[in-house]
Amino acid sequence: MHIRDLPHPDPGVPDVRTGGAFLLWLCRAQTGGQLKALFWGLVNFGAIASFPLPVGLAVQAVVDRDGGLLALSGGLLTVLGALIALGGVMLHRAAVTNWITAVARMQQLLARKTTELGSAMTRRVAAGEIVTVSTGDLEKIGWFVEGVSRFGAAAVTAVAVSVALVIRQPQLGVLVALGVPVLALAVLPLLPPATRRADAQREMAGRATELASDTVAGLRVLRGIGGEELFLGRYRSASQEVRRAAVRSARMWSLISAVQVVLPGLLLIAVVWYGTRLALDGTIAVGELVTIYSAVTFLLFPLRHFEEIAQAYSFARPSAKRTARVLAQTRPADGRGTAPATVPAGDLHDPHSGLTAVAGRLTAVVCGDPDAAGRLAERLGGHPPQGDEEDAGEAVPLSAALGGTPLDDLPRDTARRAVLVQDKDPMLLSGTLGELLDVPSSGRVPAAEALGAAQCADVLSALAQASVDDSGDPMRTHITERGRSLSGGQRQRLALARSLVADPEVLVLDEPTSAVDAHTEARIADGLRRIRTGRTTVLLTSSPLLLDRADRVAFLHDGKVVAEATHRELLHRDPAYRAVVTRETDAAPGPPTMRLDEAGRNGRGRPALDEVKTLNTAAQPAVQQIEETA
Repeated sequence: MHIRDLPHPDPGVPDVRTGGAFLLWLCRAQTGGQLKALFWGLVNFGAIASFPLPVGLAVQAVVDRDGGLLALSGGLLTVLGALIALGGVMLHRAAVTNWITAVARMQQLLARKTTELGSAMTRRVAAGEIVTVSTGDLEKIGWFVEGVSRFGAAAVTAVAVSVALVIRQPQLGVLVALGVPVLALAVLPLLPPATRRADAQREMAGRATELASDTVAGLRVLRGIGGEELFLGRYRSASQEVRRAAVRSARMWSLISAVQVVLPGLLLIAVVWYGTRLALDGTIAVGELVTIYSAVTFLLFPLRHFEEIAQAYSFARPSAKRTARVLAQTRPADGRGTAPATVPAGDLHDPHSGLTAVAGRLTAVVCGDPDAAGRLAERLGGHPPQGDEEDAGEAVPLSAALGGTPLDDLPRDTARRAVLVQDKDPMLLSGTLGELLDVPSSGRVPAAEALGAAQCADVLSALAQASVDDSGDPMRTHITERGRSLSGGQRQRLALARSLVADPEVLVLDEPTSAVDAHTEARIADGLRRIRTGRTTVLLTSSPLLLDRADRVAFLHDGKVVAEATHRELLHRDPAYRAVVTRETDAAPGPPTMRLDEAGRNGRGRPALDEVKTLNTAAQPAVQQIEETA
């Protein structure tokens, strides 16, 4: 395959059982490129290995004063020189092509896996590990793939030269044939500790990358609480550990390099000493001695490729293991069964928790554990339980079912048209606001109506003022990557508007208003209920304002539904539910209370009764409810 043919029409299905299996699959996937590089490697190394022959002939021609033999040796040197140049250029081109196409294949596999899993990817694999895999790990794996063909050519050529020496001059050839394997295998005892040190370095570097990624992602929050220096100190400590691990690893590899220089040098000294004695005795000619010396010198060249492939493998193996772990995350793209490719209608049921979201109704879910709520949202989106979530011994579907049809049995595209999950940290890609809202949709909800329901009027005004083309059109205003130019509440509302424009059959929202004030939250609650009329909506929240708008509220404890009713009914009859919603410090039964901190604010960091009492008339039911419980 040529670089101009990228991307691959089909990157294939990788073997992700182990890191070694993944490397083997990757090399097999590029058999044509590897054979091409191997051919040119044999041309290049074979010409270099043949160079001692005409050199020896030239020396012997000078000794014998044979002009014809000297001319022949000159012609051979010219031909071999041309082959060396051609083989070197083509080998480099083929090897680098293998590197680039291998990295491109892995990038396509990672992109396909990210598309398949969506936001569930970062729930299963740390974001920092994904960054490590998609950057440094791919380069290290590509280095190994690129070095395999050179190593193969070097090994074949070294064996051929050793055999030729044994045939041409048995006395010296046997010495060389026995010495070369010893040289190649001498570093094997050093490879395990070197590999362990390299693995430790890679793991520490991965943790440092994860820490840096998480710190950058939460930089706005860190600045708000004055935590930059604390996390800077943590990253400085982590980076110093990486430096010390890299130094320890470099010491082992420098020792391996020294062995690769000292032992071949000793072999060369032995060959020259023994060959000189044979030449003085008249056993071999001077030209033969020069030829053998040059051949042994050449053998030092492939030995360097043995060291390179060993080092490349030591770095590629942990990288391949991480890559395979990421690619092993699955969600069947074509479904597990023969379900129809149309979006089913009916209730959304999660067999793991027992939650049922009635079709066409607004269902709220209260869960005291944010991680459990995130896992519930993932299952409702059609992703199977992972790890501790799996019910051992229970015959339950792997994911939620819509209208009685498990989402795992639907093709991925159909499942995504049916259920849209917006997690608590939605991603905004760079581009204009119009491009942000240009998503696959039913066409039932215009962008303006969705923006209005999400209370984005102030966001539109700010974007209009920031318009670079002086048009004043907020839809043409550019939004930076991840929406970094916007506040947390603005990003959250734009993401909500995008979800409303998509207008899926089922919309799952995980804490969609956690970053907005109570006034805005009340209006969003009314707009959301109005625009989602006749559609199934699931809210994972503990906000009283949103809970009071829900048709039904389900309370989860230890991942299971333990109570279902309206918000007000649960407030009065379920102390545990009341403790979660009102942020009590304990869940002991008793009269409902609102716990405030020293600043008079509730657990969500906003004014409690003072602010709620100022809500507009649309929020009055919630005001009355909180006043009753406070």
